[in-house]
Amino acid sequence: MAEINAYLVFNGNCAEAMRFYERALGGKLEIMTHKDSPMGAQATPENADRVIHAALKVDGGLLMASDDMAGEEFKGVNGFAVSLTYKNTADAKRAFDALSDGAQITMPFQKTFWSEGFGMLTDRFGVPWMSNTASAER
Repeated sequence: MAEINAYLVFNGNCAEAMRFYERALGGKLEIMTHKDSPMGAQATPENADRVIHAALKVDGGLLMASDDMAGEEFKGVNGFAVSLTYKNTADAKRAFDALSDGAQITMPFQKTFWSEGFGMLTDRFGVPWMSNTASAER
């Protein structure tokens, strides 16, 4: 079976966002800028420090990201949410709380008809998130 992973695109603040996610969610983060890539000599000055690829590995999951190219119109992050599912409510709430720093809460973390704990927010980088407790806890 193929893996399905989220790949986010930022407007020059990818490294900051991915370091925030590493602190909030744990895991291991790898970041490569244009200047540090094998094509670094070809990087333009305005793109040199932008992220060409970042990968955050968290408990078997993978969140990837990069910056858009400088000068291109950034259309923002929309039309989806990054969904986190935890085996227990405490871990789901901890992730929700950590991501809440500077976020817009769209649904407070609470018990729902499908989960012991679920919440939605858009973080300070404009990325929508859902934190959910797996139904097996019920």
